[in-house]
Amino acid sequence: MRAMVLSRPAPIEFEPLAGLELPIPSPGQGELSIAVEACGVCRTDLHTVEGELPLRSLPLVPGHQIVGRVTDIGPGVEPGLVGARVGVAWLAGACGECRYCRSGRENLCPRATFTGLHRDGGYAERALALADFVYPLPAELPAVQAAPLLCAGVIGLRALRLAGAPEGGVLGMFGFGASAHVAIQIARHAGCEVAVFSRAERHRRHALALGASWAGSPEERPPCTLDRAVIFSPAGEQVPHALDLVAPGGVVVCAGVTMSDVPSMPYSLVYSERRLTSVANATRQDARDLLELAAAIPIRTTAEALPLGDANTALGRIKHSQADGALVLVP
Repeated sequence: MRAMVLSRPAPIEFEPLAGLELPIPSPGQGELSIAVEACGVCRTDLHTVEGELPLRSLPLVPGHQIVGRVTDIGPGVEPGLVGARVGVAWLAGACGECRYCRSGRENLCPRATFTGLHRDGGYAERALALADFVYPLPAELPAVQAAPLLCAGVIGLRALRLAGAPEGGVLGMFGFGASAHVAIQIARHAGCEVAVFSRAERHRRHALALGASWAGSPEERPPCTLDRAVIFSPAGEQVPHALDLVAPGGVVVCAGVTMSDVPSMPYSLVYSERRLTSVANATRQDARDLLELAAAIPIRTTAEALPLGDANTALGRIKHSQADGALVLVP
């Protein structure tokens, strides 16, 4: 099978992913094999490829927003899954025994594994996944549109919940990439007024087209006070500004897996019961809820398909904010 393989982390400008022919993997206990139809490109993949996330082993196939069909199953897997259309997300496995797993917080499991980081992902023609960590997808949902829902969408939903966005009010979004362009549709469906902060004019236009009431640069002040905010960009310097813009009792959520250092800031920014928190991965229930919500709203992803061999180019575009919505690799 053809796969884009990382043998050594490096800046994406050096094209660290190489197209190689690999043996088709055979599913083991509890696993199934998937013929990949599409795999979304995520900023987390960029952090993986550039070495910002610790890697347990190399070589590695990145990618964790996988859409495909089950072609083979391992021992212990329901035979009826062969031929099923499924999605695979970031969370690849959890222990099921720790206090976090037992309390519905498997996203915090210390033994959790992640697709495209601890096990090979979807930048390939085939991928393996644990049967308990895949999600059924409707046959009529196009693969390229479905792929961004599996991480960008799921993380967006979890961030909105942590921010309290289902309660309505005014929501600020800092950064407007793949996750934010899904999250704004959820927030608008929940009755939120949305203000978007982005350095890229193209992203501000996209946000306004999707229902934002205001869009400006990260340094600007919107014409309304925010009740809550989500920072999708990896820029720690935006944290004090976001806290300054939210009303007393408001919350700021950092949605990225990595972020530059948060600068020193006055206590007054967190006084009046303002809160700062983060998203750490997501649970399987988050994914199920997102897919159900996506069908009900319905959510329409803006996704551009690229050939699998363009993985380095796609990640470079993500790094430099040169995509509207999401980029998706198609084998």
